[in-house]
Amino acid sequence: MLKQFLHFGLIGALGTAMHYALLIALVQLLAVHEGIAAMCGAALGAICNYVLNYHFNFRSTRRHREALPRFLAMAGIGIALNGFIVAALSKAGLHYLLAQATATVLVLSMNFLVSRTWIFVNRNT
Repeated sequence: MLKQFLHFGLIGALGTAMHYALLIALVQLLAVHEGIAAMCGAALGAICNYVLNYHFNFRSTRRHREALPRFLAMAGIGIALNGFIVAALSKAGLHYLLAQATATVLVLSMNFLVSRTWIFVNRNT
């Protein structure tokens, strides 16, 4: 399980890099609200995370029609939670990147547990 969590973290780091790049671009270049920009970035990172975790980390045999709706439900909750945390912490005076880092740590733990136990569980297990 530790190895799988580490792979989940590495895949998440790639998704997070994509997330942060879009977040920063939207806030700095287009003056998009931090909470909205955080949700857009999280959505981009989620796409990366689904594909890589499905195929490489969990090697899921669950059909996409079963796994994807579950992933989207988790991602939707995670994206909303992420946006809420970033908006709330930013409003409280924390720099939006520190707010995002805090949200990332909290949402990562939830996502791994849900992915391992509900989304990518192989059909025969």
